[in-house]
Amino acid sequence: MSEKSNGKLYNVAVVGATGLVGQEFLRILAGRHFPLRNLRLLASKRSAGRRITFGEREIEVEEATTRSFAGMDLVFISASDEASREFAPAAVKAGAIAIDDSGVWRMEPHVPLVVPEVNPDDVVNHEGILAIPNCSTTPLVMALWPLHRVNPVQRVVVATYQSVAGTGRAAMSELMQQNQRILENQPVAPHVYPHQIAFNLLPEIGSFKDDGYTSEEWKMAAETRKIMHEPELPLSATCVRVPVQVGHSEAVQVELSRTMDPEDAQSLLRQAPGIVVQDDPSISLYPQPWTATGRDEVFVGRIRQDSSHARGLAFWLACDNLRKGAALNAIQIAEELISRDLV
Repeated sequence: MSEKSNGKLYNVAVVGATGLVGQEFLRILAGRHFPLRNLRLLASKRSAGRRITFGEREIEVEEATTRSFAGMDLVFISASDEASREFAPAAVKAGAIAIDDSGVWRMEPHVPLVVPEVNPDDVVNHEGILAIPNCSTTPLVMALWPLHRVNPVQRVVVATYQSVAGTGRAAMSELMQQNQRILENQPVAPHVYPHQIAFNLLPEIGSFKDDGYTSEEWKMAAETRKIMHEPELPLSATCVRVPVQVGHSEAVQVELSRTMDPEDAQSLLRQAPGIVVQDDPSISLYPQPWTATGRDEVFVGRIRQDSSHARGLAFWLACDNLRKGAALNAIQIAEELISRDLV
């Protein structure tokens, strides 16, 4: 049982239990010994009836409806935007707290957007719904926050290298199929993405806006400002889909209020919760999505002076976008609520 449970047990429902994030969520839930009384697995009608192993038992998946949440304490939602719009309010109406993984609620003023290592106190101000950030925002704010607390961040420029797992299971399958066909000298036809993703990079995640940025890039800026309580923070993002199955990486350039030695930044990051510093160029040690996959931490390395700005630092990070980028963060929010006796 979790040390934060205070001896209580909780009724939990998972909407989207058969999806990539939902499956990762269940693995983490079991591994962290979350204080469960009952667990209800919910998904679309086509997935109803499937049986999923959780711990030493099998649980049948039910069709998610607005009547699915009676008696639940916590409802985790990782499904479509439409599902989040319908089911989060229904969960709250039934007396539960909803923790949502979609983009629907993140920027609503009354909905806390939480990364527990950064802004845990924000959980207190919820009105029934809490949101987790986009999977590219979470590792960024976790790396920025330890620096910002000591030496306020003035500007951020970030380029992301985002895996196909962020799109879903169909994208992962398409990448594998395209890889195989190209190696066999066969033509490929893209379905999930507008262009071939195998052996390629796509600087397009989400829809393009009038200013030339994509919706994913806009999310990173808006969500970072909200989480860090810095509504005017200048941030420019370029989000790129890469032919990697799981694991997002980011190249970050940050302008600080004062000069900071890379060694001091490294020391701050080493002390930060949820961060692992991997930074030894002499042995080619730096974060990689391959080695971050399956891990809970955000890995940061290549910390160096920004050669274009006296008060700038540059660094590289990687994390498992299905875990800390989504499922783990949601569970940590629940644990924060429980530790404060808010459930």
